Amino acid sequence: MKAANLSGGQEILCINTEKVYDWIVNEATFDLTLNDLELPVNPLTGDQLECDDIDIDTVTCTVEPADIDPIEVLSREDQDFVINGATVTLQLVTIRKNFEVTIFVDLIPELGGATVEVGTVEFSRCEQVILCAPEGTDIDVTFTDLDCFVCTAVCDPGTTADIDELDVTVTVRLCQSIQSTFEVTLEIAADFCQPRDLLSFPPCPPPTMPAQCPAVFPSTAVGNNGDNN
Repeated sequence: MKAANLSGGQEILCINTEKVYDWIVNEATFDLTLNDLELPVNPLTGDQLECDDIDIDTVTCTVEPADIDPIEVLSREDQDFVINGATVTLQLVTIRKNFEVTIFVDLIPELGGATVEVGTVEFSRCEQVILCAPEGTDIDVTFTDLDCFVCTAVCDPGTTADIDELDVTVTVRLCQSIQSTFEVTLEIAADFCQPRDLLSFPPCPPPTMPAQCPAVFPSTAVGNNGDNN
């Protein structure tokens, strides 16, 4: 159903929105070395886990943007470029991205095989991108894909205070959308709309009877009509 316009036709409206100055999409892959991760206690028994208690081939990871300041713009520097024969001033933007990676491992079957969290580590990665992003614009980074996998994992027995430790290398892969934006107020000619028509509920079905068995009841056989003469 097509929404109808209110009477009066188009009007001049002012709306607040964001103007996109520039927009790029790129991807990145980087490695992360996490050493000396102390094995946790067994969540079922409370005993300190040792290297023999875990399946080293089951080490996995998850990665998320940091809860605080996931994206920080460190600097932006004007640089001149020649594009289509014209000199254009763009900005070399330095961005720091902050993440948290969490490591998990499975216990051996004799201990129940449960997945336990080893620990979470914060880390940062920086990059530079060229954007039309003059001072005053905001830099918005959105991760369209963010994942990680464990490349190597080694367990060191009793290296610190008799607590076994895990050494892991992780590869992080991400796809990201980077925009420079600025809040603007726009004047546009637009129609006011009203909601669509309500959809009707289907009508109640008529009463129906269960299927009958006339060949069985009532019987028309001779002698079953109550006549004894």
